[in-house]
Amino acid sequence: QDVKINVIDTPGHADFGGEVERVLDMADGCLLLVDAAEGPMPQTRTVLSQALALELRPIVVINKIDSNNARIDEVLELVNDLFLDLAVEPEQLEFPVMFSIAREGKAGFSPDTLQPDLRQLLDTILDTVPAPLVDDEAPFQMRITSLDYDAHRGRIAIGRVHRGTVTPGAILAQVSDEGIQARQRVTSLMTFEGLGRRDAEIGRAGELIAITGFGEVKIGQTITDPDHPDAMSKVHIDEPTLKLTFGVSTSPFSGQDGQYSTSRQLGDRLNQELERNLALRVEPTDQPDIFAVSGRGELHLSILIETMRREGYEFQVSRPEVITKIADDGTVMEPIEELTVDTPEEFVGTVTELTGGRKARMLDMINDGRGLVRLVYAIPTRGLIGLRSALLTATKGNSNMSARLIEFEPWMGPIVSSRSGVLVASETGQALANGLANAQERGITFVGPGVEVYEGMIVGQNPRPDDLVVNVCRAKKLTNIRSSTSDISVRLTPPTEFSLEQCLDFLQDDELLEVTPKSYRLRKRLLNQDARAKEKKRAKFA
Repeated sequence: QDVKINVIDTPGHADFGGEVERVLDMADGCLLLVDAAEGPMPQTRTVLSQALALELRPIVVINKIDSNNARIDEVLELVNDLFLDLAVEPEQLEFPVMFSIAREGKAGFSPDTLQPDLRQLLDTILDTVPAPLVDDEAPFQMRITSLDYDAHRGRIAIGRVHRGTVTPGAILAQVSDEGIQARQRVTSLMTFEGLGRRDAEIGRAGELIAITGFGEVKIGQTITDPDHPDAMSKVHIDEPTLKLTFGVSTSPFSGQDGQYSTSRQLGDRLNQELERNLALRVEPTDQPDIFAVSGRGELHLSILIETMRREGYEFQVSRPEVITKIADDGTVMEPIEELTVDTPEEFVGTVTELTGGRKARMLDMINDGRGLVRLVYAIPTRGLIGLRSALLTATKGNSNMSARLIEFEPWMGPIVSSRSGVLVASETGQALANGLANAQERGITFVGPGVEVYEGMIVGQNPRPDDLVVNVCRAKKLTNIRSSTSDISVRLTPPTEFSLEQCLDFLQDDELLEVTPKSYRLRKRLLNQDARAKEKKRAKFA
């Protein structure tokens, strides 16, 4: 029909709300994709409220209607309730509803009469979403909403043209709140087609384009006609709720696994992340080789850690801490999130016990009549650290959870940790079967035979509250006396291995997580046993 439709896909998880917030103003409408079994999730409410506030025209698509657990009528009713709660204008309560099996490319207005393709969905987009209100004759203006990089073209600035037109070779101004930052020439212009980009001769108002030639441009800045340097309003990004520190590795094994391990390389990489990750905050500390990094949640920070690890960086991170606020009356306020857990009926007690120990209070419990229960809680953000892996373990992988920030409430007091003490290596060397066997008589171990360890590294968990120093490098003494039991092999329990999320949850204030491209290592902040004893004694009498 000679109509171009640009589709912008964004993450659904609440930790990546910043990705959604910065691209919403590029759209004229939105497809609200809802799972026919799960129904609207907490982040669905957040994203939909933002879209409706910008007066985007919604189209509801209920997907996965072929699922065995699909409850189409109930989910549609929940969607209607959601719109009743969030609609800003009465007109927003009227929206088309479609049903789909996206995996097979089918969609239609009725679950029983799906079309074999997406033609009806595309026609609905054309009928519902208005064409952009544009002015090709006005001076050029575009807000940068994303950045990319090409080895030949350099930095690529991506955004939607709000007014005017642009061609390759044009001189444009890079504008922020402080005024014109630079004047640059557009060296190339591209538009989007399918999953890629193609060179174009002109970019018109309403189009999504990518331009090069602006080496220092940042997300949120405006590119304009130099004679009309009008900066567009900044995109509002919610504040982070969780923070931890990134520091240069002080491990004896530092530099052995990683390609980048200096403070300059670490700082440059974190600052580079700020250019495209708007919800992230990086601040210096009183120590030049340690950086305070804040994000929207545990998953947000975990993905950054894992990405840097795969890129060859070597560093150490601290235990995550919640970011609090101080009210006008001096009360300490902490972020509270709405947690939704879907789990089979037999695990309701298990989930309740897990969340109860993390200061959660139940808001709602819905049984779908098919053996699945939805539990809704209000829980402090700090209570979510490590909860996902704990839930999956406790429910044998049969639960699903999501959360969204709802408010700040007075500090609820400390969350009692169920973690016991740890087994700490007493010397540097290679873990041996004899030393590990002795350690396993005192607790569970995290390393196996042949693994290199160092003094102060956490090699296991002690069932008792106190930390215990063990020598896992101890070899079996050799004598010239034969024994009837000398040839009996040592039987070891396989070591317990942690994921990144489990490592972050396991950490205490006096511990760090060493991250390298090859491994995660838990360790004490102070590696020397005597130094730890002095610090403990000093803290006791402080």
